[in-house]
Amino acid sequence: TMIYFDNSATTKPYPEVLETYMQVSAKIIGNPSSLHRLGDQSTRILEASRQQIADLIGKKSEEIFFTSGGTEGDNWVIKGVAFEKAQFGKHIIVSDIEHPAVKESALWLKTQGFEVDFAPVDEKGFVDVAALANLLRPDTTLISMMAVNNEIGSIQPIEAISELLADKPTISFHVDAVQALAKIPTESFLTDRVDFATFSSHKFHGVRGVGFVYIKSGKKITPLLTGGGQERDYRSTTENVAGIAATAKALRLAMEKLDLFTSKTSQMKAVIRQALLDYPDIFVFSGEEDFAPHILTFGIKGVRGEVIVHAFEDYDIFISTTSACSSKAGKPAGTLIAMGVEKDKAQSAVRVSLDLENDMSQVEQFLTKLKLIYNQTRKVR
Repeated sequence: TMIYFDNSATTKPYPEVLETYMQVSAKIIGNPSSLHRLGDQSTRILEASRQQIADLIGKKSEEIFFTSGGTEGDNWVIKGVAFEKAQFGKHIIVSDIEHPAVKESALWLKTQGFEVDFAPVDEKGFVDVAALANLLRPDTTLISMMAVNNEIGSIQPIEAISELLADKPTISFHVDAVQALAKIPTESFLTDRVDFATFSSHKFHGVRGVGFVYIKSGKKITPLLTGGGQERDYRSTTENVAGIAATAKALRLAMEKLDLFTSKTSQMKAVIRQALLDYPDIFVFSGEEDFAPHILTFGIKGVRGEVIVHAFEDYDIFISTTSACSSKAGKPAGTLIAMGVEKDKAQSAVRVSLDLENDMSQVEQFLTKLKLIYNQTRKVR
């Protein structure tokens, strides 16, 4: 049987989520924008889903806007806020370890006349809040920071940054919460100071191609998509009603399991981590304190990450290089480079990302195969 240890790339949709998706697709056939009662039915499902998601994250339903996922959400907030506030300033700050959806959006803004600074991280992978404070300028309009790093699992100091920005109301604060929701407590990254946050359904057992953005009441943002005026004119395009209903279902189920998720995945992670530390030629990049319970990144000295991924795949065990998005591009882990890890060491990194559906017997099988792979790579080391 296969062992799936790549849950940060995507999770398997819950059966109940697929059932909801199928039912809504089959029975709720109207366009929410249509005037007739089939349109009204669609709108009711859409708004009930919005309300449920808002309740689950402790926000108001009019603060939730549906998207196609994390990348769109990040692009929309970074570009939309930058342009909305351009007359007040053209300086934005993102951390040095952001997902490409944030980093590339920020770099694109540079081509449009904006100035971008990258906040550095320490050697463990946490944003240096003092260094961030030094980057603030009177013309800074936006700061974007991920909650949980997708490559090594470091939980960023969102609360400390919220305090730093407490007396700076002109700076918008965006949190990329794609890897955090239903994995760590919501209040640790969705503070009152956060103005915008990005979420993706397929990271918490929903379906792919759906996500949502939290926009605090009263905050302004330029639309990325213009057209028919859906989502209160903020995001035109016919809503993916089935996907949205499935997202609401997935989030409810995932949030109910949060405590169980934390205890079970952190136990499995601790066992793997301890075993890895016993190997002289294995580097462990993920720490223990202030790290997500389910993400563990390591490397075998002198062996490229993709070689390890394929070696495990031969045993039907699925892990990834540090990020699914950059793994096909063959780039070394941006997060590790930002932490000051040497390039050849960074290129050895692989990521194990666990879920409630994994268990200790899978962990044992993983460690058994690791031993074989480690011995097979002796010559390279």
